[in-house]
This record gives sequence, structure tokens and C-alpha cells, in this order.
Amino acid sequence: MKAKSPGRVILGAVISVGLACLIWEGFAQSGVFPRALAPSIVVIGSALGRMLVDGAMLRHTSYTLYRVVSGFVLAGLLGVPLGILMGRFRRVERFFLPLVSVLMPIPSLAWVPVFILWFGLGNAATIALVFYAASFPVIFNTWTGVRSVNRLWIRSAEAMGANEKVLFQKVVLPGALPFVITGFRQAFARAWIAVVGGEMIAATSWGLGWVIFDSKEFLNTDIMLASLAIIGVVGLGFERLIFQTLERRTVARWGMVKAVAG
Repeated sequence: MKAKSPGRVILGAVISVGLACLIWEGFAQSGVFPRALAPSIVVIGSALGRMLVDGAMLRHTSYTLYRVVSGFVLAGLLGVPLGILMGRFRRVERFFLPLVSVLMPIPSLAWVPVFILWFGLGNAATIALVFYAASFPVIFNTWTGVRSVNRLWIRSAEAMGANEKVLFQKVVLPGALPFVITGFRQAFARAWIAVVGGEMIAATSWGLGWVIFDSKEFLNTDIMLASLAIIGVVGLGFERLIFQTLERRTVARWGMVKAVAG
């Protein structure tokens, strides 16, 4: 599969974002809602510009990113090793799989009152919420990836004398990594849901979720939508700069691009 040039990627992103802006502008001008509830792109951009100039938006974004990244990293440190152990050892799988299956469907926001009681308002409760939300996609996808590795590959490597360490490095990890990266993507999306919801309830006065909730109280829809735009831009940045880079340097290099694309 031939990689797209950076220019074509940027052009495609500009076209898609521009089309979305035109659709929103048409909706805002349609009169379905009052201008206060559906501001135009110019008004949203003006609000975003003011908050960027005075530094408020950057500070809110940095607080949210700190909470997202902290919880996401903790989820990866727990989820990947546990998923590997579940995939490799039946006893570990039989013990943890029922627990994962019970906890994973519970919405992370349902834990907000409990985490506030345990950790109080502020960073600890929000990071714990992100950790909870992001852990299960990583665990489940890693476990699925390890179990999906072709058993013929494993038996062939064992027949050639590969020990457990070599088997993991050369067979299990490359075979499972597409699923692991998918788990990271899903975990990152759930982390944003958790952090915004947590900041609306458990944060003190900083964070994009807090901005959205506070803006609702004063009918500052332009600021709310500007904050949502920042979340989208940050998500796009992580996808392009982190997840796709990791994908190119691992599964693409190992010739597993079709498996990832599918």
C-alpha cells in the first residue's frame, strides 16, 4: 500500500474541515436556533482567538491534557501486561476475564460520585476516572490480539528452539500489536469522554470540561463550541502524530498494514 504524500493528507484534512465549517455555517444561518445558541464560525473563531491570546485556553487545555495523558499512561501500564498475561495463560484469563466483562460496560461517569468521595475534587478524581475508562479497551484488545496470533507461527518458532522471550518478541508481540494499537485508540477516545465529564463535575476551575460546563451557565455557546474545537484538534494531533507514527514504525514495517487497515 503506497503511503499518501504529506501534501495530500493536509489537503484532505483542510477540505474535510472546511466542508464541516460550511455545513455548520449554513445551520447557524438557517435560523433553526437563535444566534446565541448557534453562533456563526466567525463568532466561534473570535471567542477562540480571544482565549488563545489571553492564555486562558492554553491553560485549560494543558490541565485537561495532563489529566488525560496521566490516566491514559496508567491504563497502558496496567492494560498491556494484563492483556498479554490473559492471552498467554488460561488461569490468568479465567480469573480476570469475568471481572473485566462485568466492569467494562459500566459507564465511567457512573463512578464520579464514588471517586469524589474517595479522592475529593480536583486532579486525583479525574485521573482515576480516565484510568478506569481507558483501561478496559487496552486490556480487552491486547488479550484479543494475543489470542489471535496464528498458533502455527508459535508452534513453528517453538520447533526452531525459540524460548519464551524470543517467542514473545518475534511472534506474539508483532502479531498482537495491531490490536493493541486499536485498543489505544479506543482507550484514548474513552479517556476524553471521561475527562470532560469528570471536569464538569469533579474539577475545580480549570480544564476544557469545566469551561464547557461553566459556559452553559452563562449561555456562552461560542466559548463552548470553541472548547469542543480544541478537543477535536488535540484528538487529530494525537491520531496523526502518535498513533499513526507508531503504526508506521511497527506494523507497517513488519508488513502487516492490510491487517491494520482491515
